[in-house]
Amino acid sequence: MARQDWIVGGDRRAAATERIYTAAAEMLLRDGLDALDIDSLAEHVHCSRATIYRYAGGKAQIRDAVLLRIAAGITDTVRTEVEGLTGSHRVVTAIVVALQQIRSDPIRRLMMTSSTAPALSDLHSSPMLSALAAELTGNADDDPAAALWIVHVVLSLAYLPLGDERIEAEILHRFISPAFEPQLARTSIGSVEDARRR
Repeated sequence: MARQDWIVGGDRRAAATERIYTAAAEMLLRDGLDALDIDSLAEHVHCSRATIYRYAGGKAQIRDAVLLRIAAGITDTVRTEVEGLTGSHRVVTAIVVALQQIRSDPIRRLMMTSSTAPALSDLHSSPMLSALAAELTGNADDDPAAALWIVHVVLSLAYLPLGDERIEAEILHRFISPAFEPQLARTSIGSVEDARRR
């Protein structure tokens, strides 16, 4: 009797990886980030542990890959929603959209509440950080400090929500907008320098 192949046709590596990550996302949603188990995952996708390791890596790599896919989805949505916007309006809208995305998806919410979710201090090395930062700020001038600050604002509000979206929007407009209005930023810098001279 001929053996039935686990992955049929096309790009075997891409198909296998997609199948493993999809199953891992389902398991993470059902059991939580802390409960991801290679044996259970292999059973879920009807393959061996070796196949999981060959195509997707170990537990940490699989978890990180699923989280990166989530981050990529947020980035794509933000890019669509802020198309044509500029300046502070673009940045505030991007933050609001990113927060809505994080809060609306069960796996994204899980990511924010799990003990194995990345700490804010660990996100500096994330391969998605620069892409997410660029989408949030729309910063063509490559201002890494501004981009990093905006990402921390989003992650801080995701981990510690204010509970009232109206108050949150007011705070974003009040404190984020001035930082991305060139005239206001120059005035603020000039005021600080003037104060130092006195």
